[in-house]
Amino acid sequence: MTTLPRWLQRISILNADNKGPWGSGGSGNGGGGSGEGPRNPWAPPPGGGRAKPTALDEFLKRARPGGGGPGGNGGGGGRLNLPGGGNARTLWTIGLALIVGVWVLYTSFHPISPSQRGVVTWFGKYAGTLDPGIRLTLPAPIASVTKVDVQRTNTEDFPEGGGTGGTQMLTGDQNIVDLSYSVSWNIKIPQEFVFQIKDPRQTVRAAAESAMRSVIATSELNEVIGSGQNVIQSRVQEELQQILDSYNSGVNILGVAIKQAGPPEQVVDAFKDVTAAQQDARGAINRSRGYAQQVIAKAQGEAAAFDKVYEQYRLAPEVTRRRMYYETMEQVLAKSDKTIVEAPGVVPYLPLRGNRRLPDPEMAAPEPQAVQPAAPAPQAGGAQ
Repeated sequence: MTTLPRWLQRISILNADNKGPWGSGGSGNGGGGSGEGPRNPWAPPPGGGRAKPTALDEFLKRARPGGGGPGGNGGGGGRLNLPGGGNARTLWTIGLALIVGVWVLYTSFHPISPSQRGVVTWFGKYAGTLDPGIRLTLPAPIASVTKVDVQRTNTEDFPEGGGTGGTQMLTGDQNIVDLSYSVSWNIKIPQEFVFQIKDPRQTVRAAAESAMRSVIATSELNEVIGSGQNVIQSRVQEELQQILDSYNSGVNILGVAIKQAGPPEQVVDAFKDVTAAQQDARGAINRSRGYAQQVIAKAQGEAAAFDKVYEQYRLAPEVTRRRMYYETMEQVLAKSDKTIVEAPGVVPYLPLRGNRRLPDPEMAAPEPQAVQPAAPAPQAGGAQ
């Protein structure tokens, strides 16, 4: 048994009162007379008949002891008899116990996926790290678990959002370069990641920009925009990891990638001319090196051939000397005109080269004229 709530008691009073907010209950019509105001919904109908009990009336009648009205037997008009004879306090206790049980189960069991780790705190103090699986802890608010994804790869783009413009930096040879790069990282130590830094993403971005500017300041422009990018990326990754480790951030740097490197927009045309001139210079240097290699290879071949001849000359000097003479004469005579004389005592016509124009060597040479014998001279003291 329990006392009726106040709003139920007010409903009972309104049901027994002849005068309500809908006007006074006049004689004969129960307050439902014409023109005096709205009819009382709990008053008898205007026709004088008896109104049928409503569901609310039946509920209130059954709720009172003995099933009677306020003056019924038992004297407990203000007490509520719940169905089944139960007590409201007991029901409240059972309901509260169920809520507490559900709360304990919900806050004590923690499913941790394979890519996650759970950081456990007791009243805000670090108490341990949970591995993957179904793990049990004390219920909240005693224990709290923060799940951290340690296998997710986070990427930070510079400039933020991957825009077309780059970040201007000063190189070691006093040149300005526009850089677009990205940094990839994940979580290495969950408890440090949760407790040591307030905003991990902004911390990584600030440290990455600081490390990149530090490395670019010690590099030349040709290295930044040319073949030295791999070395710069490795140096930036190493320096960035050292900075984050000094913060105990629990962050692991996976890599640094330079996506674009070039001069500022204001000097792009001049830089293109310089680049073209540098390419021409490199081409001329490569051609000269190729020609030098050819000359050196030829000289080395001739030197090797001379060494072989010298070895033969040391073994047989006379034979080698004669062979060299014959080979040299063969090379010289192969490029000049030759006249071969076979008949003894015949003086041939030799076309010696001089100031006169020589006849065409393909034309037949003139035949030599026969020499006429001279007439004998008269003898002194001859016949008269």
